[in-house]
Amino acid sequence: MGGPVTRFRTIGSLAVAGMVLAGVATITAFAASSPQAVRADGITPPPLPPGMAPVPAGNKLFLGPHAVGTQNYVCKPSGAGVAYVLFTPQATLFGDDGVQIITHFNSPNPDEPNTDPTVVAPGGMIRATWQFKDTSRVWAKVHQPNGAVTVNEEAIAWVLLDAVGHQPGPTGGDKLMQTTFVQRLNTTGGLAPKTGCSSLTDVGNFAFVPYTADYFFYQPTR
Repeated sequence: MGGPVTRFRTIGSLAVAGMVLAGVATITAFAASSPQAVRADGITPPPLPPGMAPVPAGNKLFLGPHAVGTQNYVCKPSGAGVAYVLFTPQATLFGDDGVQIITHFNSPNPDEPNTDPTVVAPGGMIRATWQFKDTSRVWAKVHQPNGAVTVNEEAIAWVLLDAVGHQPGPTGGDKLMQTTFVQRLNTTGGLAPKTGCSSLTDVGNFAFVPYTADYFFYQPTR
């Protein structure tokens, strides 16, 4: 188990073969890395890089869409200077048929009270959010320890996230209700730019940086 990603996805008429080829090159560099523990029909995640936490035993993979979107940053004061800070991802996740199945963004998690005094969010703690086409949602946070590893210095990290909240759709949608873990792997792009946030006069500048990734969703093994 744990070979290169063997399937190619087509989004509309746009083939993402370039992303897959880049992933193959990355995977070759991790020949001795940890394999994924569980596989879903037709979905084979890549081997994990050294040092990255695997999905714990007792969970099975049930969904593996491809994402295209942006990582969105705002320039804010940081220490004696300024720095870009991520305020939300914004991405569309596609199934193998090229049809949108999930929307990804940040939103308040109703299962966690907001404890951040710098954020006004009566609905709950701001977390990464995935909403399936049946409108069920899952919220997640980065796993500790070793839940994030930089694989490519020109791309955002690969991450393992723990589910911390769930919500069914208003008409009973429940696809994501049993989600326990989410992985973001095979990333390209998404890093904050090196320009546009170098002085206090840049505070408030925004940067919307394109990225792609594969997301893998897990639920308890029954």
